[in-house]
Amino acid sequence: MVVPSHSSTEAVAPRLPIDPHDLIAGLGRGLAVIESFDDGHPRMTVAEVATRTGIPRSAARRHLLSLCHFGYADSDGKRFWLAPRVLRLGQSYLEAARLPRLVQPFIQRLSLATGETVNVSLLDGHEVVYVARSNSPRVVSIGFYAGARVPAHVVGPGTVLLAAWSDDALQSWVAAHEFSAFTASTVVDRDAFLEQVRVSRGSDAWISRGRLDPGLVGVAVRLTDRRGEVRAAIGMTLQAAFWDDARIAAELIPALQETAGILRPLL
Repeated sequence: MVVPSHSSTEAVAPRLPIDPHDLIAGLGRGLAVIESFDDGHPRMTVAEVATRTGIPRSAARRHLLSLCHFGYADSDGKRFWLAPRVLRLGQSYLEAARLPRLVQPFIQRLSLATGETVNVSLLDGHEVVYVARSNSPRVVSIGFYAGARVPAHVVGPGTVLLAAWSDDALQSWVAAHEFSAFTASTVVDRDAFLEQVRVSRGSDAWISRGRLDPGLVGVAVRLTDRRGEVRAAIGMTLQAAFWDDARIAAELIPALQETAGILRPLL
């Protein structure tokens, strides 16, 4: 659902340009090996890792053995799996990055005011990754924990963050994205998703109902910095039975936009 806009932005922060001669290819391949493990592939042979990464089998074996040596993986001699030490990589970001630390007191204040859990998320490739979350004001809470990753097409932050991209970049992203269905409401048609993102360009907020779980509804607002560039999204995941779109638009979106406005000069 699209909601009225208070501001819009077209900018996306570019990555640092690097001379290819300065790159360490082995580091990139080692990280690719780590990222090849997921829910569907928790334990793999050397051949399976080589297939998923495109790395030659001999090189994949050396990377896996190196990860085992440094404590980031383990093996039974045939299959390999990630070790808990890998969590240090993500935890280092959460502890060192400025954004999660900066937003925490503001989303905590908003959570206490609304009675709902508030989170901040970024777009990482084809996934939304949640980097900050308020402590829940309730005994039982819903929503994504810091570090969680979700396909971008099923949650509100994916739509509002992609809305800042140019048409060419958006087209390329959509062409490469895997539109998996999680519920009957999940948008899996590429043209329909493109239209959804384009519609959201006229708004700084988006409501996404039942795309990942039929019992949940999400709302997200773009976080922009003082230069008007999109930095992240701030949002909530709610119980659909208690929050219809009109109530979200009337009660929660203004509160999210107010917090985003307070944060803007600080980002």
